[in-house]
Amino acid sequence: MRRRNNEVAYAADEAARPESEPKGLDRTLSHRVGEMNLETDHQLQRGLKSRHIQFLALGGAIGTGLFIGSGQILATTGPAPLFMAYLSMMSVVWVVMNDLGEMVTYLPMKGISIPYFVGRFVDPSLAFAAGWNYWYAYAMLVAAECTAGGIILQYWTTTVPVAVWIAIQLLVVLFLNIIAVSFFGEAEFWFASIKLLTITGLIILGIVLFFGGGPSHEPLYFRYWQDPPGAFVPYLVGGSTGRFLAYWTAFVRAGFSFITSPELIALSAGETVAPRRNIPKAARRFVWRLAIFYGLGSLIIGIVVPNNDQRLLSGSDASASPYVIGIARAGIAGLNHVINAAVLTSAWSAANAFCYSGSRVLYSMALNGQAPRWLGLTTRRGVPWVAVLATLAVGCLAFLNVSNSGAVVFQWFTNISTISGFLAWIVIMVTYLRFRKATAHTGVLDGLPFRAALQPYSTYAALFVIILLTLTNGFQVFFPSQWSASSFLAAYITIPIFLALYLVHKLLYRTPFAIKTEDVDVLTGKKEMDDMSAADVEPVPKNWVEKIWYWLA
Repeated sequence: MRRRNNEVAYAADEAARPESEPKGLDRTLSHRVGEMNLETDHQLQRGLKSRHIQFLALGGAIGTGLFIGSGQILATTGPAPLFMAYLSMMSVVWVVMNDLGEMVTYLPMKGISIPYFVGRFVDPSLAFAAGWNYWYAYAMLVAAECTAGGIILQYWTTTVPVAVWIAIQLLVVLFLNIIAVSFFGEAEFWFASIKLLTITGLIILGIVLFFGGGPSHEPLYFRYWQDPPGAFVPYLVGGSTGRFLAYWTAFVRAGFSFITSPELIALSAGETVAPRRNIPKAARRFVWRLAIFYGLGSLIIGIVVPNNDQRLLSGSDASASPYVIGIARAGIAGLNHVINAAVLTSAWSAANAFCYSGSRVLYSMALNGQAPRWLGLTTRRGVPWVAVLATLAVGCLAFLNVSNSGAVVFQWFTNISTISGFLAWIVIMVTYLRFRKATAHTGVLDGLPFRAALQPYSTYAALFVIILLTLTNGFQVFFPSQWSASSFLAAYITIPIFLALYLVHKLLYRTPFAIKTEDVDVLTGKKEMDDMSAADVEPVPKNWVEKIWYWLA
């Protein structure tokens, strides 16, 4: 039977409760946030396969942060802190990915987002603040990647204004996000494939240079880790304290490369084919693949480039990429253009993924009443076109980079988005801990379709680390010689904005501090998702080629 326009997925009255739900459960707040409109015009399509969502997440994670930003970290802190920082941040990403994986595999409903789970398991006010924080971060990241793409294109020619390159990129991202989701998934899959093949080639090249396979046939080994220039560059002060501050600075800055990347898999759950089979697969493989690319990639950077190479700080274009510098130092001609094209692809791919994620967050908030309803309008193919346009409208802030003063302001926005990402991870981990407690209380914890290792202890440890990173991300401004009002604002302005969103919503709607554990609704939608999972038939490989393909994708 077709639902009426004003009817939600699961009615709030006792008679309409699922059979698996205990009678008398007060889920007023928890359920209200979780209402979903199942009218056909309001539904997204399940067109993303396992390989799509895995490459979507990797495409969002491997961007200009690795190809260009890592060079600045190397120059500031040295190769050892760079390598250690990426490994440390990947351990945090592993925890966040597992937390999200457990929740979205349990309830992979169409139209869900991170704020949906926050409002359902923790508090509507926190969900409201988290939702707008997410959307803002994604929209800013779209602008950041498009700006980076414009600068990269100027590596080949400066006759075309950077504004033209930015406009072309925004239009391509718009095109790929407006058409049907399956075409978007294919485009992102091939975008990310080119990028991953390139970073794989760079890692192999670095290994070859390490053992002396370059034009000079002189092995590099770890010569740049020895004094001079050394594995560590003491930061602000000398001695052991300076080396620790170098590591901590690298740890904070490494966050830009990873923020919002775990969420990309979770956000695509509602549009994923067979989500209870594909989401756990993607979650497990994502972190290991990230470890290979970032772990080896950051190690290779410290091998092929000394931290005192002046070109690392020569500018903000692809010539500042440590990979390009390493290739130039090795005397390999022509390859710099190939790497430049790869960096461009990475920026474009990341912008594509961030626009997708930002629009889906906004779409879900519109369905839940935390954003204007018209932002939830979709095309007949199920694409939330209004949310896509709204996200790209903020992404147009990339045009601020046309002027010098605009570039300074734009840098503030990119710094703010990094801290927004840290705040988002804090909210995710708090939400997971509440979800785990509620499922244990209801008796469904042991029956979750995906269970991660070391829980909940790994979440408590990662939560402590990210809170510390958020509070100390701008510690250098408190040194008298480093004080800057703009740097202070860029480092900390996001925190009071987030708190203001949370407190204003709580004061206006008089929501409790947190939904009581016994009132948290962890059952609505479970039966429907169980039925969908039971109807899923896992494909069986017919030959060894398909076996390898299924293992990879």
